[in-house]
Formats: sequence, structure tokens, C-alpha cells
Amino acid sequence: MNKRIITTMASLSLMALALTGCGAATDTPDARSPATGAAAGSDQAAPDSGRTAFDAEITNNSLAVSPDEKTAVVSDSRENSILIYDLAEGGLLKKIGGFGTPRNVVFINDGSQFVVSDSTLGTLRFYGTEDHTLQDEVVVGPGAFGTAASPDGKTMYVNNQAHGSVTVVDLETRKPTAVITGFSQPRQGIKVSPDGKRVFVTNFEGDKVTVVDPDSRKILHELTGFSKIRGISVTADGNTLYAANSGRNSISVVDSRNGDITNEIDVGREPYGAALSPDGTILFASNKADNTIDVIDVTKNAIVKTLKGFKEPRQAIVFSRGQERAYVLNRDLSVARVQLDDLSLTDTIRE
Repeated sequence: MNKRIITTMASLSLMALALTGCGAATDTPDARSPATGAAAGSDQAAPDSGRTAFDAEITNNSLAVSPDEKTAVVSDSRENSILIYDLAEGGLLKKIGGFGTPRNVVFINDGSQFVVSDSTLGTLRFYGTEDHTLQDEVVVGPGAFGTAASPDGKTMYVNNQAHGSVTVVDLETRKPTAVITGFSQPRQGIKVSPDGKRVFVTNFEGDKVTVVDPDSRKILHELTGFSKIRGISVTADGNTLYAANSGRNSISVVDSRNGDITNEIDVGREPYGAALSPDGTILFASNKADNTIDVIDVTKNAIVKTLKGFKEPRQAIVFSRGQERAYVLNRDLSVARVQLDDLSLTDTIRE
């Protein structure tokens, strides 16, 4: 694939206005913290020395695991590089620098590529999984944060924390096709229901989740009643949402159709993650302040075990497709592996 880079931000702004029919882009927060250069040994150019990091005071990390479980890609917005791990051998494959504030990583095209969002560069970067080369770069605007791909792999939804919007990107043409407005600081949290019929967007400001119809690209309704909401997960039918409340140390169980909070599960301190297993039977609540993960049996809405041995776990949790194990990202960008049959931490992969 030839590398195509969309280079003009002005054209994107005009497109957003045309698609929404109004001034979708609102006030942009001041950039405060200077970005450092690329990590030593990286094969990408460092950000310009005069560039300042966008929303640098907002920190997050990300973990993506390829469908075949051979490769893991990790990022932390406080670092200017991403790490690629060999999960089979348990070692570092490559470090790629040149980022400003890398926010989220997602595998696409059956794992043959992965996409990294960057709120400072305002781009999505597409890399080949086998050779780790940059294949494409698409501008979506400063503030690009959380990303989620549709189940059919044709569309990516990109939260824009700065402009209170979600950009819709066609993954086949690699072009933005629409900008949906009406959000309040959408950051990391964005999920597409497994049937592709709804998009759930977390709004950090206002502590709410906006439910969007992806066909009409209209907001259907909002889910409220959270406290410093962090990670979210959605059941296979899209009817139940789990949300981590770092403000009240709990997991909310929500009927996404009417917004009723049907249950509240007390967990450890500062829960950031609420990761639901593929079969929908257990949920991992990662407690950043306690360095633990509470394992919840969702049929009983009760904790069955508390796992230790992590370092500041956040939302970055991935379950294997066959549900043999789970991967958890630590503060130091190491990846802990949890065996699910006995709920034990087996090993940790480090740089």
C-alpha cells in the first residue's frame, strides 16, 4: 500500500463544517506541556522541537493484542514512543518513536495492521503488523483520543476530546466521512456494540455515556449517574453497559436502553477498567490505586477473587478470543498475563 498523508488541517475543518452544517469545532484547550524528542533507537523522526503536547495533563495508556495473540502493541501518552512485544517469545520486538501523545491502539484487517491515535499530531497512524512500517497517516484533528472499529472492520470512530466530537473514518478509503457533534470531553472510552447497531461514547465532563446510532449518526440518548467515569464495556446484545466509577470506587451495571442503573458493585480504590470477557461471564475491574484487579462474576454481580501483582492498571485490559487468558498493561508498559481457568497471574512481559 502506498503511503498517503493528508497534510492540511484546514481542509478537515471545512469538511467538518460541511458535514455537520454548523461550527462543530469549538474552543481548543491550551497546550501546556512541551513534548520531548523520540526515544533513542526509534526509527521515526521526533516531533518538531517547537511542538507542544496537546492535552498533556490528561494521561492514559493503551494495549492492543493481535487476533492470533502473537503481537501486542502498547502505548502511554506520557511517552513519545510505542512498544511492540512478541507474545510467543515474551520479548520486545521494536520501539517506534516520533509520537506526540499516543492515545489508543487498535488492530484492524484481521490483525494485519494496527492503528495508533495521537492527540498532539491529530492523526491516525497505520502500521503493518509484520514489518512494523508506517503505511498511512490520516489527519483527524488535534485532540484525537479514543478509537473503536466497527465489527465489520469498515469504519473507525475517533473521539476528539478537544472539539467534543466523534470523527467517522472509512477504513477502506482511509478518509474521514463525517463528524458527529454533541459530546463533552470524549476521551478514551468508546465502544461499538458487537452487533454494530450502537456506539457508546464516554463523556468525562458531565460523567455520562452518549449512545449513538451509527447509521443515522444521530445521538439517541444519554446514560448518566456516574462518578469520574473511566472504562466501559458492553454485552453482546448491547443492552447492558458496565462502567468504572473512579470517584466512588464501584462498577455501575446499566440498562443501556433506558439508562437505569440496575446494580452497583463495590470494588477497590480508583477503578479505571471495566473489561468484560468474550463470553460475558466475568468482568475485570482494575483498581489503579490498589494495584489490583477485582474479578466479578456478572451473573451474581459479586467479586469472586482479587488479583495482585500489577502496577497502576488502567483500562488497558484485553481478553483472548478463546478466553484462555487476559492481558493487563502496567504503568511501566510491561504486560501481565492472567490465566483464566484458575485466575492466576502467570508472567509479565517487559522491555
